[in-house]
Amino acid sequence: MRRYLELSILACLAYSLVAPLLSVAMTDLPSTLAVFLSNSVMFVTVGLVIAYRGLRVRPYLRHPQTPTLIAIGVLLTIGLLSYYRALALGPVSIVVPIYGLFIVVSSLIGIVAFDETVTARKLAAIGLSVVAIALMSA
Repeated sequence: MRRYLELSILACLAYSLVAPLLSVAMTDLPSTLAVFLSNSVMFVTVGLVIAYRGLRVRPYLRHPQTPTLIAIGVLLTIGLLSYYRALALGPVSIVVPIYGLFIVVSSLIGIVAFDETVTARKLAAIGLSVVAIALMSA
């Protein structure tokens, strides 16, 4: 199996546990605190991976793509704060499918902004994804 497929499956399995566990954890914790604590673990862990791999951060602070990464960080923050709060307020079975629309939106952005190939199969998949999400969140 190709390495990216293995990593994609691992990411899917790991991330599939996040929403249900968050829903349980946030019965007694504010959603903002949940974002802070869970992402602090991520921050420290990624720092350890960077150190283990011997990567240097400083040279990349002035990289031409650094402003893009900062913008991505802002978007991730908005997305995570909103997602965690939605999970604190609503059922996982509705919040997660709506959140999952990012797959459809990202696919459309790829087609429009990056001139990715459009096929009938891709359009059908996007359409069926919307239908599936609508059915799951109803």
